Amino acid sequence: MFTITKEFHFSASHVLTGLRNEHPCGRMHGHNYIIKVELSSYGLDYTSFVQDYGDLAPIKEFIDSKLDHRHLNEILPKQPSAENIAVFLYYKFKEQFPLLSGIGVSETPKTWAWYREDEKKAINFMVEGRDLQTQLLNIAKKLEENE
Repeated sequence: MFTITKEFHFSASHVLTGLRNEHPCGRMHGHNYIIKVELSSYGLDYTSFVQDYGDLAPIKEFIDSKLDHRHLNEILPKQPSAENIAVFLYYKFKEQFPLLSGIGVSETPKTWAWYREDEKKAINFMVEGRDLQTQLLNIAKKLEENE
């Protein structure tokens, strides 16, 4: 199995709810996020690549135009934890990049949250009775329409 990653950066704010009293993440705060996009393949293309890194430009464009310097509570349909940001980005780009195997999100230099869909059985996320993947795709389409 061949695996490649490409790193992207953005800055944004969020507030996390449901935390214990006085938890610092319960207040509005921000992070300098690092996103790692992982693509995997059992073989290489005719240029000996899993995928050309330049092909990932739409991911950078989306992050720069829709996430950078935004309040993530207004973008994501669920609490904007690192875990949910990873799921959001995974489903936003999985159709466009079939070799996408994982998304990693770092909020601090020592922490990472990764989302990788199980090959045998995808986790069924539900948001208000609707499939998360469908909801995330709809949100991504609305964001693109507002460009």
